[in-house]
Amino acid sequence: MAIPPIAALEIGTTQTIALVGEMDDARRVTITGRGVYKTTGVRKGQIIDVELAKVGVVRAVQQASEESEVDVGRLLLAASGGHIESKVNRGSVPVRARDQIVSHEDVEEVIELAQAVNLPSDRDIMHTVTQSFGLDDQTGIMKPEGLHGAQLSLDMLVIHALRNRIDNLRKVVQSVELNVDDVVFSGLCAALATLTTEQKRAGVVVIDLGGGTTSYLAYADNVIACAGSFGVGGDHVTNDLTQAFNLPTARAEELKRSDGHALVGAATGLKRLAIPQDLGFQERSISLKAFHVVINARLAETLRLVRSALLEAGALSKLGAGVVFTGGGAAMPGLTELGRAIFGVPCQIGEPCNVSGLDAVENPAAYATVAGLVLYGFKTYQETGIIRPFKEFIQGFFRR
Repeated sequence: MAIPPIAALEIGTTQTIALVGEMDDARRVTITGRGVYKTTGVRKGQIIDVELAKVGVVRAVQQASEESEVDVGRLLLAASGGHIESKVNRGSVPVRARDQIVSHEDVEEVIELAQAVNLPSDRDIMHTVTQSFGLDDQTGIMKPEGLHGAQLSLDMLVIHALRNRIDNLRKVVQSVELNVDDVVFSGLCAALATLTTEQKRAGVVVIDLGGGTTSYLAYADNVIACAGSFGVGGDHVTNDLTQAFNLPTARAEELKRSDGHALVGAATGLKRLAIPQDLGFQERSISLKAFHVVINARLAETLRLVRSALLEAGALSKLGAGVVFTGGGAAMPGLTELGRAIFGVPCQIGEPCNVSGLDAVENPAAYATVAGLVLYGFKTYQETGIIRPFKEFIQGFFRR
C-alpha cells in the first residue's frame, strides 16, 4: 500500500514553516509543498497568544497545501524550548532462566523498567530511546537476547517536557481545525534530516539555532548520548543589539542580517555602520567592531551552554565528526569558526541531505527541523503502518 503524503509544522519564534513530503516507490522522500509565514504570538518557542500564533499556522499550511496539491487535514508538530530536557535512566533485572540465557521476556522487562522514570507531575515523556544494554560486566550490547549472563541492564535516554507547553502548541493547531498526529522534539528532527550514518558512528552533535531557542542532540559511542533545548536564540542577539546601540528592533534585525558576524576580528579598520533616522531615533553611525562584539558575546554564551551540557553527559570528547549547525541562526557568518574555538572540533553548516526538494530555497539549514519531521513521519509509518505517537525507540530508528 502506498504511503500517503505527510505534512509537518514548526511554529518557530520568528517564522512558522509547513512542509508536505511524499515518498516514491524507491522510498525516496521529496518535499512537494512549502509554506513560510512570519510568526507572532510566540516567545522562546512558547505560545503566548493563541490567536496571533494561529495566523502563521493557517498561512503556512495553506501555502504548503496549495503548492503540493495535498489537502492537509492532519500533521506532525515540532517542539523546542528551554523546558525540554533529557536524562539517562538505567533499568536492571536478573536473568530468569536457569541456564542464564537472556530471553525476550528479560529484554521486555528491562525496557519497561528503564522507561519507568520518575518525573514531576507537570512533565510528560516525549521520547524514550534505548542506548545500550549491559550484561554483568559487559557493556555496549545492542541485542542481548540469546547471550549468557546473570544481570541484564539497559540505559534509556528519556526526553521530557512540560505538559502545558506541549498542550499549548497542540491548541494552536487544533484551533484551526487541524489534527496533530504527534509532537516531536526538534533536535531529533534536525538530526534525521542532516546527519549521515557515518557521522553518527563517529560521534557528532547537531545544534539547531532558532529565533528563540537553541536545541541540540549528540551521538557518542554510536548512541544518542544527550539532548535538550535552551530558551535562547537569534532574537536574543537582536535584543542585545537593540539595547547596546539604542536601535529600533526591526533596524537591529536588519543590520544583524546584513552586517553581522560571529567573530570580532571580522571588522577591519575603523569601519562604521550608518544608521538613518528612524522611528524617532536620531541619525548616527556605530562601530562595526563594537557591533560584532555584541553578537560574538551572545553567540559564544549560547554555544557554551551546549558545551557544558555535552561535557556533563561525557559526550564532548567523543565528537569525531564535530558539530553540525542548523536552523535560521546557522546563516550567521563566522559561526563555524566560533564553534571550532569553543568546542575544539570541526564545525559545519548542516542542510537537509536525506530529503530532496529544498535545493532552491534560501538558507536550507532553516528547514532542517521540519524536513526531519517529514522523515520521522515516513519512518513511523513504515514501522507501524500508521502515523501516531511513537515514543519508544530502539537506537536503529535513529542510527540509520
